[in-house]
Amino acid sequence: MAGKIFYREREKYVDGSKTPRYQLIGLLGVDMKIQGHHLRMSELKFLAEAAGAELVMLPRGPKHKEEKVEV
Repeated sequence: MAGKIFYREREKYVDGSKTPRYQLIGLLGVDMKIQGHHLRMSELKFLAEAAGAELVMLPRGPKHKEEKVEV
């Protein structure tokens, strides 16, 4: 079974800032230790590829339905 890496967009992310945009939420079926919580998409993709895992973006709650998230 391939593992899954769950992530979501950070709440306090500001467009144009040079800080990581995504927050790691959890791992399923992947034996991996992560030192940071805030990661860039390129870092998430590298980790998923190296572990043979699938990236899963968690949906936002009903309060944020009108906002669109671009990946």
